Amino acid sequence: MTDTNKTQASSERKRGDDRTTEASGTPGPMVVLREARTQLAELTGMAAETVSSFERTEDGWELEIEVLELARVPDTMSLLASYQVTLDPQGVLTGYRRVRRYERGRSEPAHRPGSH
Repeated sequence: MTDTNKTQASSERKRGDDRTTEASGTPGPMVVLREARTQLAELTGMAAETVSSFERTEDGWELEIEVLELARVPDTMSLLASYQVTLDPQGVLTGYRRVRRYERGRSEPAHRPGSH
């Protein structure tokens, strides 16, 4: 191993208690988030902007990821979409679907108690 590789491996270990959560080697939340964004971008060809929800389930992980679908000028008119993404316990993407599409400059209507 070269000195450069040793230094790189050492810095990754220092950074990286988020890499695994258990002795079994299952990935930690930060690794799952990074991998989910990367895998969704590779499959759709669209840039993942943010993760708006993240949850560990009995079957693995569920995330909602905001994706830039169509860049427009001005940027507030760009089209974004929310994708529901499922991953297995090891962080491998097992499915995704678009659940919402919207313009960047638009907010969701406020939910009022008693309204439907």
